[in-house]
Amino acid sequence: MAYNSKLADRVRAYLAEIVSTEITEKEMFSVLNFMVNGKTCVCVSGDKLMLRFDPELQEALAEKNGYETMLMKGKEYKGYCYINPEGFKSVKEFEYYINICVAYNKISKASGKPKKGKAGKQ
Repeated sequence: MAYNSKLADRVRAYLAEIVSTEITEKEMFSVLNFMVNGKTCVCVSGDKLMLRFDPELQEALAEKNGYETMLMKGKEYKGYCYINPEGFKSVKEFEYYINICVAYNKISKASGKPKKGKAGKQ
């Protein structure tokens, strides 16, 4: 797995302090995904944070130091971005990013597997 374990420990410790609900970790797509209430909240990808946030914040976040657009098939993926290490050097910056992810997690929809329908009644 290609993620920074010290950064993962930092995220893990901070989430444990501020989230009073279920936190699970899932390794997928070369990242460590921190899920809160069954939904992606924040990930560690290499030395970067990968954020899931309210898409309304996209423009404001794009102005922040360390911001990197998340692209999927060549298109900007709204509500997700990477923050390079220079963007979260201070405790205040780190906490800011985790907090916006946690705030959005409370209102975001889960992106789970499609539910299989029941067989028709006869």
